[in-house]
Amino acid sequence: MSDAFLNDIRDTLKTIEAEGLMKRERMITSPQGGEIAVGDADVINLCANNYLGLADNPALIEAAKGAMDPRGFGMASVRFICGTQDIHRKLEQKLADFLGKDDSILFAACFDANGGLFEPLLGPEDAIVSDSLNHASIIDGIRLCKAKRYRYANNDMGDLEEMLKHAKNEGARHIMIATDGVFSMDGYLANLPEITRLAKQYGAVVMVDDCHATGFMGPNGAGTPDHFGVDVDILTGTLGKALGGAIGGYIAGPQPVIDLLRQRARPYLFSNSLPPSIVAAGIEAIRLVENGAKDRVQLRENARYWRSGLETLGFDILPGEHPIIPVMLGEAQLAQDMAAKLFDEGVYVSGFFFPVVPRGKARIRTQMNAALTKDELDRALAAFGKVGKELGIIQ
Repeated sequence: MSDAFLNDIRDTLKTIEAEGLMKRERMITSPQGGEIAVGDADVINLCANNYLGLADNPALIEAAKGAMDPRGFGMASVRFICGTQDIHRKLEQKLADFLGKDDSILFAACFDANGGLFEPLLGPEDAIVSDSLNHASIIDGIRLCKAKRYRYANNDMGDLEEMLKHAKNEGARHIMIATDGVFSMDGYLANLPEITRLAKQYGAVVMVDDCHATGFMGPNGAGTPDHFGVDVDILTGTLGKALGGAIGGYIAGPQPVIDLLRQRARPYLFSNSLPPSIVAAGIEAIRLVENGAKDRVQLRENARYWRSGLETLGFDILPGEHPIIPVMLGEAQLAQDMAAKLFDEGVYVSGFFFPVVPRGKARIRTQMNAALTKDELDRALAAFGKVGKELGIIQ
């Protein structure tokens, strides 16, 4: 590799560092949970997607262990060659039943699911209308598709309707509306009642990425459509957040859609199958969610308590009802400084800044989970109050 090439990369890294945008990783030496060990420190964890606290759940661990002896460690193959076990289909069918769909199809991650969704279903004569704040995986998946692309301002239903009109007027054969169910940087919910109404009016298909909702939003925990009491056509999601926090993604929808994706979705065709341990734990996670209403209630209570506590302290937080509760700070370096000082106080959070969020919109994204106790939340609020005053963020 040439020195010139490496020097350009070094210069880019120096720029990232100078702008206060360098991301650094801390080594966790315990299972994921409400409190974790990071090196020699025990800290309250407020930045994992472990919404229901299942990442260290004994039942999931036992299910994963129990799958290894009879079914092995890994599949060493893609699904259509020799990588499909009976439990892969069992998990797909359980996901479909849980989400109220005909069938589902598993991927290594939801990034792969979104990456493989659009290209097999839509061609150059079709159109995709995408929310401006959609997850990077949706954006990348749309880039791989030859359909015409339209973008509407985040959750702006007037702008969405204008884009639908443009797509119709330009002769689109099929139109798909693509949106996150929850916009993960802000904790805002997509306006699915209005989106589904407009879809019906303009003959569009609705696709929702529900990664930050499956398992805990709605009366049955089935995500944002369950929360709003509406039906959407295609759902993508993950096993890597509320459903145990490991890895694995899926697409759920009508049978013909899933059947075609099995034939043509490239991340499905060219990636190894999920290992048996992950599949077995996924099946158990759905069982726990279906019988775990108390965990969803606790998660909502924790989110209300935490939001109220931050507001009482005087922090600028975004409104909402989701357990993602961002503390707005503005500048990247301030977010990094606050995260570092909170860690010293025994609270683990991460600063979010460009390019993850727009410049000038840096924040600490706090996330609740059902396993956090009131004592832990009170200790974390005390730390936020102390550090916020030290940094001049609150009075």
